Amino acid sequence: MSPLASIVLATLAGGVLSTLVAASTLALGPAWIPRLVSFAVGALLGAVFLELVPHALEAGEAQRVMVVMLAGLLVFFLLEKLVLWRHNHGHAAHDDASDESEHDHALHGHGHDGGRSGLMILIGNGVHNLCDGIVIAAAFLASPALGIATTLAIVAHALPQQVGDFAVLLHSGYSRSRAFATNVATGLATLAGGLLAYFALADMRDALPSVLAFAAASLLYVAVADLIPSLHRRPEPLETVKQSALIGAGIAVVALVGVLLDH
Repeated sequence: MSPLASIVLATLAGGVLSTLVAASTLALGPAWIPRLVSFAVGALLGAVFLELVPHALEAGEAQRVMVVMLAGLLVFFLLEKLVLWRHNHGHAAHDDASDESEHDHALHGHGHDGGRSGLMILIGNGVHNLCDGIVIAAAFLASPALGIATTLAIVAHALPQQVGDFAVLLHSGYSRSRAFATNVATGLATLAGGLLAYFALADMRDALPSVLAFAAASLLYVAVADLIPSLHRRPEPLETVKQSALIGAGIAVVALVGVLLDH
């Protein structure tokens, strides 16, 4: 299969298919969301440290790769600060919960949307999905194994996010059918990002290590800054064991994909 065909299929899986699966999991109840989050943490960390970073280091200078990763982490920190400031601006009377990230609000199904409209959720999703598409395309341009492992990680972290987004949209007054249709539409932004990155990077192989490093920073930030803190809300020993097992399962799946496709 050509890289372009792989990118199209993977971005559709990352954007549209994850929306379909998320919609089907709504009937499973909120208890499933922390399980998905734990698995997603493992898949993201596995994709970063077992696939993306090693490939970036193989293809580019180590110092350059590390500098780009560091810069990427700082960029995502500032972007999230900007989003938080924008959502909280003019709402100083909100309680401490309003200082949490939009992602955590969605995951834990708070009974209000903190003043966020359904439209803002959809715009944010569109931008996020566009970035996911760029990450997927860069990974497939490096190698098919890296592309599949990265797609798996993106789908894993998209599922709990999409479940939360459905809850926010429904609370904002959307019907179930409209929330589903609009989420599928924003999922197509993943395909757009993938195609954009493919045609931009196909003849710019020298830039690929930096793009992979930036992609690694993106996934690492999501895992460490957004997902792991939500797991700390359940510090009980048994829950910690379950979380650790699912994180390990996520890492193992990514590692297995890499082994099977590299040989």
